[in-house]
Order: sequence, then C-alpha cells, then structure tokens
Amino acid sequence: MAQGMRRLGTPIAVLLGIAFVSLLASSWLVNRDALRQAVEAQIRAVTGLELVVKGHIDVSLFPGSYVSFHDVGLKGSGTEDPALRVDVLTANLQLLPLLLQRFEIADVMMLRPQINVVREADGNSNWTPFIDTIARTMRPGPDSQMSFSEIRIQDGILVYEDGSHHASERLDDIDLSLAWPSISRSFAATGQFDWRGQRIEGSISVSDFLAALSGDRSGLKMRLASPPLKVAFDGTVANRTSALMEGTLTVDSPSLRDAMRWTGQAPLGGNGFGRFALRARANVVGASIALTNVNVELDGNTAEGVMTYANNGRQALQATLAADALDFTPYISTFRLLANGARDWNRQLFDLKALSTTDLDMRLSAAKVTVGSSKLGRTAFGANLRNGVLALSVGEAQMYGGVVRGSFGIARADTVADVKAELQFTDVDLQACANEMFGVSSLSGRGNLNVSLTASGSSPFGLAQSLDGSATLQGREGAISGFNVEQLLKRLERSPLSRGGNFRSGSTPYDALTVSVKFAEGIATAEDIRVESPTARITMTGTASVPTREYDFKGVASLLSVGNGSNGFELPFVVQGPWEDPLIFPDPESLIRRAPAAAPLLDAVKDRKTRDAVRSVLERFTGGGLRPAEQDSTPPQADAPAGSPTKQN
Repeated sequence: MAQGMRRLGTPIAVLLGIAFVSLLASSWLVNRDALRQAVEAQIRAVTGLELVVKGHIDVSLFPGSYVSFHDVGLKGSGTEDPALRVDVLTANLQLLPLLLQRFEIADVMMLRPQINVVREADGNSNWTPFIDTIARTMRPGPDSQMSFSEIRIQDGILVYEDGSHHASERLDDIDLSLAWPSISRSFAATGQFDWRGQRIEGSISVSDFLAALSGDRSGLKMRLASPPLKVAFDGTVANRTSALMEGTLTVDSPSLRDAMRWTGQAPLGGNGFGRFALRARANVVGASIALTNVNVELDGNTAEGVMTYANNGRQALQATLAADALDFTPYISTFRLLANGARDWNRQLFDLKALSTTDLDMRLSAAKVTVGSSKLGRTAFGANLRNGVLALSVGEAQMYGGVVRGSFGIARADTVADVKAELQFTDVDLQACANEMFGVSSLSGRGNLNVSLTASGSSPFGLAQSLDGSATLQGREGAISGFNVEQLLKRLERSPLSRGGNFRSGSTPYDALTVSVKFAEGIATAEDIRVESPTARITMTGTASVPTREYDFKGVASLLSVGNGSNGFELPFVVQGPWEDPLIFPDPESLIRRAPAAAPLLDAVKDRKTRDAVRSVLERFTGGGLRPAEQDSTPPQADAPAGSPTKQN
C-alpha cells in the first residue's frame, strides 16, 4: 500500500509543480495593461457604468490574483456626476482562465463606496441605465456577457434623494454581500447597515432576478430587523408601469411610538402606542398599500379587518376593524380635564401638532369598550382626520346603562382647539353620566341628556371660559343627595326657627327632573329647573360659572297638599358654592314670618310707628335704660345753640 501511495503521489506532485511553475511564469509573462483593460471592460459590460479611475492601480497575479482600482467613480452614459464612488474597488480573478491567459472576474469587493441614488418625478433615477444593462446582460443568448458571482460592499454609504417629494435618506456603515446570479437565476443579498442611529440587519431574495429587472413577476422574500421595528415580506414583485407587490406582510415592534418617532412620524398624545404586531395580505401599488385579512394588535387590543395606507406627499390611513374588546385608556391617560386637585380645570396646553401630519378615516366596532373608568357595551364609531380637523361620530354606543349617539369634532387653529360636540344620551344612568362628564356626584336616576356645545381654547380651562351652547336633561325615578326637601320642609313648617337638625343630610327623591340650560362665554343660565315628587316640588333659576365651577341659584321648595296637589308650605332657598360641595341656605325672612312669636318683631322692624310702640313697652319692663325715641328726637349738632353742651352717643 505504501508503494502504491508513493506511485500515485509522484504524478500528483509533478502536476502541482507544473501548475505552480505555469502560474509563476504567467505572472511574469502576462500583459498587465491588457489585464487592466479586460477587467474594466467586464465591469463596464456587467454594470453598465463607465469606470473613471483617478488613483493608482494595483495588479497582482501571485500569490493573489486581483486588480485594485483606487479612487474610482462609476457613472452612467450621458451623466456627469458619478452614481457610485469607491475608495478601493478590487476585482478578484478566476484562477483557471488566468492560466489560459483569459481574464475573468470571480467577484468584486468595494471598500468605502459612496452610492448616490436620485429619483426623478417620472419615476426614473440615475441608476436606470445600470438596471437596463443588467437586464440585457443576463438575457440568455450568444451575445450574453460573462458575469461575476458576488459583490461585497464594506463600510459603504448610500444617499437617496427624491426630488418629487423633496425627501432624502442616508444609510451608513453598509456591509453587504450580494450573490450575483452568474449561474442560477436567483439573486440574494444579506448584510447590515445604520439608519437614523439604529443598526439594521436585512436580507432579500429574488427567485427570478432577470424577470424582476425586466418588470415581470418574480418571487420576493425580504427581512429587515432592528431594535425598534421588524418587517418581513413573502410574495411576488413586478414593475411594469409602477411597482407592484403582493404577498404576506408581517410587522412587529416592542413600541410603536418609538418606531414612529424613528421613522419620522409624530404619534398622537403622550401615552399608549406600545406593543404592536400586524399580519396581513398586502397589495402594494406605488406608494399605496392595501391590506386584507388584517390581524393587528396594539397595546393588548386585537382587531381584524382591512386597511389602506398611502403616502402621496401626505400620509393617509383608512381602516375598517372589528374587535371583541377595546381599551382606549392608554391614549387618554395623559389628557385630563381637571387638575390634580379635582377642583379646577386643567390649564396645561394642548399638543395639537399631530393633527396636521396624517389623514385618517377609520371605522371601529367592538363588543366591549373601556375608556378610563367608563365601561361601554356594543359600540360602533368612526374617526376622520383631515387637514387638522378631527371628527368622531358615534353611531351607537351602549354607555352608562343606556345608548349614546352623536358627534365630536376638534379643529386646529395654530395652538387653539375649536371643539364642537353634539351628543344624545338615551335612558342612561345619571349618576355615572354626571359624575364622569361634569364631576357632579349628587345626582342619581335614569334619563335622557342632549348636549350641543362649542368652545375654543388652548387648554381645558380655556375651553371652559368660552363654552357656548345648550343642554337639556329629562330625568326620572332618582334622587338628589345632600338634603331631604320633604323632611326639611315639614320640620320647618312645624318649627320655622328650629336650630336642630342638619340641612345638608339625606337625599331628595324625585319622580321627574327637568333641566334646561343655556351656555354663553362659560356661564350657564338655568332657563328651567324643576324637581317633582308626589309630596314636594323644587324650582330653580340662576347661573353657574363653568370656569370657576360654582353655583349661584335661587329656588323655591314646596310641599304639595294631599289630594289636589297644590302648593302648601313654600320655602325659598339659595344654592351657592362649588359643584362638588355646594351650600344650601333657606331664606331667613320667610322662616321668621312663619314663626308666631317672631313675625310681629319682623313687622316692627319695617314699620316706624310700631317700632316706637314696641320700644316704649320694652322701657316700661326694663325700667328705663336706653331711650331710642329720645335719641331720635335729639337735634343734630349743627342746629344746637352756640355754647350748649353736646351729648355724647
């Protein structure tokens, strides 16, 4: 066996020696100028770009076979500025053809290239000749040019400029490996690059590179992964009149807010837009994306439906989605009508910049909706945002135990928000409704509420100052907490001047409640307020200040006579103070008139003759003392004779 191995090794060694000698001889005998020209011709034939060498050229055949061009520019025919600049372009040569004095490139490595892509309004770019040449080169036929299998890019820079949209982007530190389709029809590229401060790893695979370059349909797989966002596409691509892509699109992000900021978008509000995931069937035509079979998740909310996104100079999003449950709490948690003390309106300025960046047309429906502490049942509503005007329409929402319909609009004027609300609440729980909308917790029952309001301001306090419109309320079978009118009137009827008891305890039940209010410049004027029960009736008039959240009402509480329902004992009263804890004062004069012993004294105070008679009687019982009548008859000091003593009061 050992002898056989020696016999076999001898001819192999001889062959290797002959190859080594031939290679060494070729390195001395080869025409280096012809080699350089052949390499330039192949690069020109494959890329379609003219090679402009400003630096020196290195040619090596042994031990490495390559040609390196320094300070190279590649430009298309008829253009002045190079589309690609490279510090060092190295073309590695194939070994076997080199032994036969044929110069064929195996692969190309570009060190620190600077790639400029300029897209014109008609859709063409300075790279259009390059793409056309690649397509011609790869077509099978006798005139097909020889191609190389791989292009490597190291530490590159790409600058993209879109003249029609006045946009530009820059990719830095590009490290890519492009598997050129010299043997198979497929094309693949893998690598990484920096964009807007984030490192992105990506890969792309084209099943039929020639068809894709020619605009015909070809398979396409693409993956992009970065810390803020991951995107994957698996489908087909074509480009006849415009770019067309069809396939499955997957998007994933740990924070949609961070991803939007990274891509240059302005998210609404200051909270929410966290965990995001989307999977859909995508149809991309130009700058428009139509998504069907959408399954989207945002902040724990999951919905299904269809979506359309377009960016033709202005972003526009349309969507029709359905969900089992939606929670909007994260998006309104930073928006507070009231300050932390819950006694004053919030004076923090609105941030309305996001209203002018995107157009939105969305339809949402859900079986359950949560908005802060509010729980809604079956809900269907729409949102339309266009040119800084946001319009919300509620087709139907099961809210506060009833049904809510209406519309809500916000229009931006610089830093000022113009707000308009038209809402109808049908058969709702008044306690929950009044507490959440107005911060009033003393009202209970069920009823209908109609609100038509307009306001303009840069903060919730500014809106309260400019509030105009009207509101009507029809309530039934409820109560007003804080006082019991029936018990209070009966006690005061028996003992008008009684000091026992507490006016601010208990509650007043009612069968019917009617409220009609007009708003003007933040002042609510009560046109009609009536509270009716089988035994008592309350009527009120007055005003309420919305900015200061205070009442200033006057009213009359009446006991109803049994049988005919006419008014019996009546007591005027005053309601003043903050909405959260108002003070209720009965009219003291009416109470004094009801007291048998105190009524004559009240009349005495008003009538002079009676007052003098009462004082005379008091003097007899007290045996003198202060003599008011005599004091009243004393002439003024100015009329006294000179030198008479003046009486001290």
